[in-house]
Amino acid sequence: MRLLFVTLMLLVAPPAQAHEMTPSNPELMPAFVAGLLKTEMSIFNKRADVEYYEIGVFDKDWKAIPFVTSYRVLKIEYLTHAKFDVYIREQDAKRAVYLCSLSKLRPSTQRTANVSSKICSRFK
Repeated sequence: MRLLFVTLMLLVAPPAQAHEMTPSNPELMPAFVAGLLKTEMSIFNKRADVEYYEIGVFDKDWKAIPFVTSYRVLKIEYLTHAKFDVYIREQDAKRAVYLCSLSKLRPSTQRTANVSSKICSRFK
């Protein structure tokens, strides 16, 4: 009976999809401005229900660290890539552990369960 239930749930459940962010272990390199470090990132949107992704940099205790990028919230169409640069001050680089992207869901009139996805890369 359990096997039948599990099989039924696997067939009925929608597939889980998230976005991808690469590289998984970004490396901070000197930027063209003294006192700043830079890393290049790429996001691939595999979710048809999401167009916007918020970028964040955090320390080991998940406290926000100041950083600069072109846009904190990126608009990325379904099945497309977006490349962006992240700049961090040298004095904050030792504390920076995670670089994350969070899918931003729009309020929907549909009664479907919307799930936000968060992908984090760990600095080298």
